[in-house]
Amino acid sequence: MTRIKIMFGHAGVALMALACGAGAAAMLWQAPGWTWALVPLGILAQMLNEYNLHRYVFHLRPPQRQWAFDLLYRAHYGHHDFPTNHGLFFVPVWVALPMLLGNFLLVWGLMALLGAEAALWIATAIVPVGGVLTFLSYEWFHMTAHLSLPKTALERHVTRLHNQHHFRDFNKWFHVSPGGQIIDRAMGTDIDTEALKQQQRIAFIRTLGLQPDDPRLLAARRKFATKYGLSAAEIARAARS
Repeated sequence: MTRIKIMFGHAGVALMALACGAGAAAMLWQAPGWTWALVPLGILAQMLNEYNLHRYVFHLRPPQRQWAFDLLYRAHYGHHDFPTNHGLFFVPVWVALPMLLGNFLLVWGLMALLGAEAALWIATAIVPVGGVLTFLSYEWFHMTAHLSLPKTALERHVTRLHNQHHFRDFNKWFHVSPGGQIIDRAMGTDIDTEALKQQQRIAFIRTLGLQPDDPRLLAARRKFATKYGLSAAEIARAARS
């Protein structure tokens, strides 16, 4: 119940879950039966989307302009800065919902352009059902990786790999969802056992390699302190880490 409360207490996750449920209910009500066979395409597409978003957007080189840095701090840098802060576990609603709407309209429009039968239901099966279901799985396993509680064998496996991303090399293991390590291995962003033994930790404890007292970090911490319950002691400790 603790995990459910934390996860669905986040507006972005709750709205995405609502979209997934509404999409599935609509399909049960009226969609042709064969469109359910397209749900796995949405799962695969979201697995790729998860990797690409994390690697190429959330890990962009830290911008010099503070407003741009603050956007990425809320989207992801802040999670590396304070990895146990519950409020920073999840993808922001202003990332999740536009991604859902954009992907849905893209698939629907493409299918309609190609003259596909039941274009609307194809898009529904792929995006709000298959895709969002996979997104919710990601959020669950990502949250679990950062919580100290009893875990299943699969959850322990995900936690072990994700800890390597945070505390060994933030340029590796971008995937979190179970099975996503196949994409990391294919893209060369995994860490093999021997390399892990030699990997230095100090640079990666810092937020994406930034010095802990970088002025951009200091400003972002002050800006988001109240919203995410960051105490003065936590902020001071982060600046010295």
